[in-house]
Amino acid sequence: MIELEGLVKAFQGRTAVNGLTLSVARGESFALLGPNGAGKTTTIRILTMLLRPTAGRVFIAGHEVGQADNAIKQLIGVVPQHMNLDTDLTAKENLWLHARLHHMDKQAAGARIAELLAFVELSDRADEMVGTFSGGMKRRLMIARALLHKPQVLFLDEPTVGLDPQVRRRLWDLIRRMNAEGLTLLLTTHYIEEAEQLCNRVAIVDKGKLLALESPRALCQRLGEFVVEWMDEGKTENRYFATREAAAAYAGSVQYNTAIRRTNLEDVFVEMTGRKVRE
Repeated sequence: MIELEGLVKAFQGRTAVNGLTLSVARGESFALLGPNGAGKTTTIRILTMLLRPTAGRVFIAGHEVGQADNAIKQLIGVVPQHMNLDTDLTAKENLWLHARLHHMDKQAAGARIAELLAFVELSDRADEMVGTFSGGMKRRLMIARALLHKPQVLFLDEPTVGLDPQVRRRLWDLIRRMNAEGLTLLLTTHYIEEAEQLCNRVAIVDKGKLLALESPRALCQRLGEFVVEWMDEGKTENRYFATREAAAAYAGSVQYNTAIRRTNLEDVFVEMTGRKVRE
């Protein structure tokens, strides 16, 4: 559904995306992970035709970006990182405005708006001003807006940034429902747990280059199923092992208090990039 071939984007001598090649299958839930400045948002902006690449090619559903942009715009929905709803309009009015921009039939648009407001659990707030909504409600409305024209691909750039854990998990459920209904999803996130919970595969990028591309489980197995952690002079040290037995044997040889746990995707991320997610 999405193909990147040698994608490059340079800004005044600085290369933000450096030869990125990857593909996302139809119906897949895919995450693009990386530290700040890794090139994630630049990649999304190219995929959504807000930026032109310096080199390389991008295809969405067989259409090449830069050659068939009007066709692609009908196939994609975008939920940007920053809120861009009209807060002086109601939830329903925001969706009607978007429907007009897509030249949707009035009757079909009305039915679709009602359907989506129910889908994101905002039917009872449809006629209230968006300026009165909480952050989570605004995020859900932005998702409804992105789905209005029935896209085949949905791009979500930091979809739960700034939301509390309870609201974030409600949005996770919504994202899972969309993917279960066949929508192809590509998201960027600084919440590693989010990618681990929601995505079939993840691409880890740093300094514009692809470091790894596998399922979260496969990436953890590559590093080692279990990790031994301990504190040494105020710094966390760790060592990875294929089995709990091997981890336990090693932990017994360490002179500090140790903890043994399963390896997670954040461990993989830190080992590959050398940096915590939030810098």
